[in-house]
Amino acid sequence: MRIETLLRQGRFALFAAAAFCADASAQSWPNRQITIVVGFSAGGSTDIVARLIAEDLRKSLGQPVVIDTKPGAAGNIGAAYVVKAKPDGYTLFMGSVGPLAINASLYKDMPYDNLKDFSPITLVVHVPNMLVVNPSVLPVSTFAEFIAAAKANPGKYFFASTGSGTASHLSGELLRMMAGVEATHVPYKGAVALNDLLAGEHVHFMFATIPSVIQFVRAGRLRALAVTTQTRSAAAPEVPTVAELGYPEFEASSWFALLGPAHLPREVVTRMHAEVVRILREPAIREKLSHQGADPVGGTPDELAEYMRAETVKWAPVVKASGARAD
Repeated sequence: MRIETLLRQGRFALFAAAAFCADASAQSWPNRQITIVVGFSAGGSTDIVARLIAEDLRKSLGQPVVIDTKPGAAGNIGAAYVVKAKPDGYTLFMGSVGPLAINASLYKDMPYDNLKDFSPITLVVHVPNMLVVNPSVLPVSTFAEFIAAAKANPGKYFFASTGSGTASHLSGELLRMMAGVEATHVPYKGAVALNDLLAGEHVHFMFATIPSVIQFVRAGRLRALAVTTQTRSAAAPEVPTVAELGYPEFEASSWFALLGPAHLPREVVTRMHAEVVRILREPAIREKLSHQGADPVGGTPDELAEYMRAETVKWAPVVKASGARAD
């Protein structure tokens, strides 16, 4: 009996010591470099937003905050890397609608569970997609003219996307379903889609995130016809929404959220959430984000978890209707 008692006491002591160490580690966080993983190429919208947030975090946390881009598999490679990381707050993920919602329906074998394998921190921004055309190959000035031209020439026009099953692709599929527009989808890998659209040789239009195309719209190289959120974007308030142009149920925005691996210490989640919300409330940051076409959010971890569940359900039938699959 004495031995069993000692063993129980020993196990309890070890458990208490481990809990104390974990708690102490969380309370001293951060005391070294933090890495924010982005699942897409450098220079894309996710990368732009992540770097803007990281710049301010370096000052407030007093530690280096670096961005590590791990592109591939529509964001899944970067997401899976973070899921497998030690949940200590030093490896985080700036994720988007693809790896956090769409890919659950797109991929037959996912390397992670998007609703169980992360610790949500905050929804950072909504990023409307913008329907843009190259006016040199598709000379329309309004959304109505675009729809009329597409319906009059079914299958004639080609639209680019940043990959099969991405928000860029599915925005086009959602329009096809709602407006009866028939156009040929041409999937690319990331930013190559925009380069081909600008060249005007193979594709005529695309749905792209505002940060990636706004400079070309302002320069007149592309023409913006509509945005995909329910409200207009502060970056281009003159551009109407698809919803107000006759399709009130149309909404297909991209969004970026900050998360960590599952079982992230509560103290880390609370501290990082507070820091990012503070950053998003700064007028200078809000102006920079709005200029890029990103609308700051900064919701709670629970709100992000619920939003991810709703988005996962929302995009499943669109993926199915599109026929898109990735393995």
